[in-house]
Amino acid sequence: MKPLLALTLAALAVPAQAQLRLPQLPGVSRLPGVVDRVVDRVVQPLPELLSSATQLVDLRATTVRDLLQRHSDVVEADPRGELMRRRELVLLSPSAAALAAAAALGLVKLREEAWPELELREVVLSVPASLGTAEALDKLRAAQPDLQADFNHLYSRSGELAPGAAVAPAKPRGPVRVGLIDGGVDRRHTALRHAAGGSFGCAGSVVASEHGTAIASLLVGRDRGFAGASPKAELFAADVYCDKPDGGSAEEVVRALAWMARERVAVINLSLVGPPNRLLEQGVAALVKRGHLLVAAVGNDGPAAPPLFPASYAGVVGVTGVNPSRRVLPEAAQGPQVLLTAPGADVAVARSGGGYGIARGTSFAAPLVAGLLAAELREPDPAAAAAVLERLAAAAIDLGAPGRDPVYGRGLVAEDLRVVPEQLQARQAR
Repeated sequence: MKPLLALTLAALAVPAQAQLRLPQLPGVSRLPGVVDRVVDRVVQPLPELLSSATQLVDLRATTVRDLLQRHSDVVEADPRGELMRRRELVLLSPSAAALAAAAALGLVKLREEAWPELELREVVLSVPASLGTAEALDKLRAAQPDLQADFNHLYSRSGELAPGAAVAPAKPRGPVRVGLIDGGVDRRHTALRHAAGGSFGCAGSVVASEHGTAIASLLVGRDRGFAGASPKAELFAADVYCDKPDGGSAEEVVRALAWMARERVAVINLSLVGPPNRLLEQGVAALVKRGHLLVAAVGNDGPAAPPLFPASYAGVVGVTGVNPSRRVLPEAAQGPQVLLTAPGADVAVARSGGGYGIARGTSFAAPLVAGLLAAELREPDPAAAAAVLERLAAAAIDLGAPGRDPVYGRGLVAEDLRVVPEQLQARQAR
């Protein structure tokens, strides 16, 4: 596989000229900046849009090259072609000997942070100009073979721009709450202004994004003619991008996970994708062990692409998307990480700044699943989380091969949660 196949888009740093320009559905505003690693929304048949896998690769390659050229001061690619923060290494709970070895190589500590909720401590090091970032990591691992260290990888939003399947009641207690780790949310939108909850990231500033607002609307949105999966839920939204070219790092995602743990948000949606990373893996494992349900989009790099993360980590609920005809999106990832399927095409979503757009991608399937699970799991609890997830999976419509399969997982849920753009237009015109 060529290195470019593994390249990751950085969220909303995508240049306008690198995005596909598609015809607008009459009466519904377009959702600009809609990219799910490769393509995240369409309003024309996919065979006309994605004629070959080469087109997918070329689009991603062009976008990533542009990002690296424009922001080479803060972003670079690792040996596999995955994007990461320039000249940064992340050490997990390093010993004094490991820090001494790093200092001997000329690595300088930038910051240190502990997340007791995740039983994690990180030390972020700056790599000197005399060493390449990958070279520094190799040397450090050679000096300290037991050291847990990695790059500070970047994770792109897996998509840009209603009651569901029956679930047996679990007598949940407490308010319905759902977590979102994504870009910023425009809570002034008419579909979101009712949503209580909390916000995290960007030093307290609000940096609303198209993607974060769209996903939030599918989780908790409520407006005339529009409803998300759990419209009465409290929304706890963490912005890990803050409109920065090096936003969405593994460090920022783990910091958001720690906040969710402190707030005891049981169900968390992550419509973002990237490479495996040791820091992120341990952060995810800590929350899964505590009984949180992490729902993640499997990504849109195509069925033959390597698995993307965090959806492919153990215990994460990986979600793929289908079109209104129940056919899997051709760009959707496939493999054992796929657990559930939900609508992921021709989906109406709220736009930052007002109005609605049309979305496509696995990014938009994930929040429909997360919303259903949040209504049933009010507190983190390992046994309850497993039971709630099994009930939803058992109610799924089996598609593809009988039983669980790598294309549809356990099957389709939330089919009646998709807000049809034409119907939304008609209802709002009344």
